[in-house]
Amino acid sequence: MSSTSFAVLAKARAKFGKRLTEKDYNSLLNSNSVAEVMSYLKSYTHYAEALRDINERDVHRGRLEVLLRQHLFYEFDSLCRYDSQMSTGFSAYVISRTEIEQIMRFLTLLNTSSTEKFIYQYPTYFAKHTEIDLQKLALARNYDEFLTILSNTKYSQIFEKYKPDENNLLPISDIENDLYTFVFSNLKKVIKSKTKGTERKELMELFTVINDYNNFSRVLRLKKYYNLTPEQIKNNLLYPFSSISEKTLDRMCRAESSGEVFSVMQETHTGKLIEQIGYVYASDISPRVKYKLARKNMYFSNNPSVVMISYMFVAETELMNIITLIEGTRYKLDSKKIQSLLIV
Repeated sequence: MSSTSFAVLAKARAKFGKRLTEKDYNSLLNSNSVAEVMSYLKSYTHYAEALRDINERDVHRGRLEVLLRQHLFYEFDSLCRYDSQMSTGFSAYVISRTEIEQIMRFLTLLNTSSTEKFIYQYPTYFAKHTEIDLQKLALARNYDEFLTILSNTKYSQIFEKYKPDENNLLPISDIENDLYTFVFSNLKKVIKSKTKGTERKELMELFTVINDYNNFSRVLRLKKYYNLTPEQIKNNLLYPFSSISEKTLDRMCRAESSGEVFSVMQETHTGKLIEQIGYVYASDISPRVKYKLARKNMYFSNNPSVVMISYMFVAETELMNIITLIEGTRYKLDSKKIQSLLIV
């Protein structure tokens, strides 16, 4: 192992060692207000520097989330600065995911004719890392203006396929699926061209299981909330990295109930993980599986790229937990209810 590879391993595991502990979560669960949650995070956790300039007595949930996401982005960017053969690919993956999050947020606002809200929430820290002009995007008021602003980006061909319907609405789910399929296809090519042996095997397995569960969650969500046909659901699935056969995915899409979707999933190799995790809602399953796999890699993998991406997934989960704690505390939910929603 090269000195730079060892540095990536050491740095990622050092960051992992600073994650919130059971004691931290118990203290946060016992907080009586958002101000107390913030005070604890600033005083006793590794978020102290990121939250240094925020006033816990006058905290805005949106501003707080932006600060924490900025902190996470820069943490991962610092890992990608090391001369690891996969760093460039992972950096591009992280940037693309953030770009898609912002694009989908804008298009969702466009569907409700409220794009003026975008300017108050887009992450200014991200502007220098993306080819998208976020300031211009914030000023767009229709899909044609959006297309013009995104015309010179790698996503332009995807957007050109779509246009608003007779009600001036865009097929948000279809666009999101195409964007993530594009990103995961590129990542798969990077992994196959830049890695080999156990490193390639571990990376492929990690993303395959994650995307299998993403597809499982999508089938459940699209059936429950959108009443789509089996063919429409199949067209909204992510196929790069999927290990579930087309025949099995077809059975999921044609299932008559959520229970039947669960049964089909549990017949697959990756679906057996459902029995090993505790969850409150079906939507919890995919992030809990991701966290379980990432945490395992942090302890047992010796491949820098695997540890690096696994650390990012662990850190993202911790951020989700903090947001859950803040929202739960803000709305005075019972601490046991909040605890059941945490992924630890």
